[in-house]
Amino acid sequence: MPLSLFSQATQDWFCKNVGTPTSVQAMAWPAVASGRDVLVSAPTGMGKTLAAFLYWLDRLGRECNAHPLADGVRVLYISPLKSLGNDIRENLQKPLNGLGLQGLVRAEVRTGDTSSSDRARMGKHPPQILITTPESLYLLLTSKTGRRMLSTVECVICDELHAILDSKRGVHLALSLERLDHLCGRLVQRIGLSATVKPLDTAAAFLTGPARADAAIVAPKGEKKIDICIEMPEANKAILHEKSVWAAIADRVYRLSQDVRTTLAFTDGRASAERLAHQINSIAGEAQYARTHHGCVSREQRLEAE
Repeated sequence: MPLSLFSQATQDWFCKNVGTPTSVQAMAWPAVASGRDVLVSAPTGMGKTLAAFLYWLDRLGRECNAHPLADGVRVLYISPLKSLGNDIRENLQKPLNGLGLQGLVRAEVRTGDTSSSDRARMGKHPPQILITTPESLYLLLTSKTGRRMLSTVECVICDELHAILDSKRGVHLALSLERLDHLCGRLVQRIGLSATVKPLDTAAAFLTGPARADAAIVAPKGEKKIDICIEMPEANKAILHEKSVWAAIADRVYRLSQDVRTTLAFTDGRASAERLAHQINSIAGEAQYARTHHGCVSREQRLEAE
């Protein structure tokens, strides 16, 4: 049983709150526990986050039972999407609270949105789990305080690997990972996560770099179920407001949002996002019914949207 790797408390929490391990979790946990670098590729919804984190949460929990944990980053989580940081932190609170680790194991976010007071506090009392971006990791590696924070890292989780694999940001991250090894004086375990990355061998080679052993590749085969519906705005422009498709699109998005908790609408730019949100709010009669999330929105507004 894959759950036999964990303490009884972790097994009980998982069975009660999550259920049966998915195939990707069952395959990933032994690989992560072995200390090898691991590339995990599976569709969204297969539990990749817990596949990467649960072994380390359990390990930190076992240490807490023996003695209080010292300040210092043990697990470093990196995502190229800054907006995922707060989401990951919130998702980690469920297992941390369930395992009785609230206040004992801290997970915090360090990005360009982090206030100067929070940065100073983290510099003095680093959390055990740090969530950041490739750019913020680079800045941490260049500062005295940041290097002291990261010198205790034992595992780094690189999420959304496909988003940066073939870009300058990917090269930048690869260099930072090598610098992290040099700073820590050891090979820090690397866990890569992606839903769509291909080819797997190339992605695994990127994750490990040239001087390390091959990564274990966890990519269980399975049929991906896709439900796609393509809709077009009303073709007869005579009945469209201002002879534009935007009114029809806004009306359709508003109607789709009525029976669900959250609706995400992606556009091709910031101006389009603002236009769509404005028209949806006009239909809803509420100024904040639809909210935008992009680089020109203030930190406070982005956090509210998230």
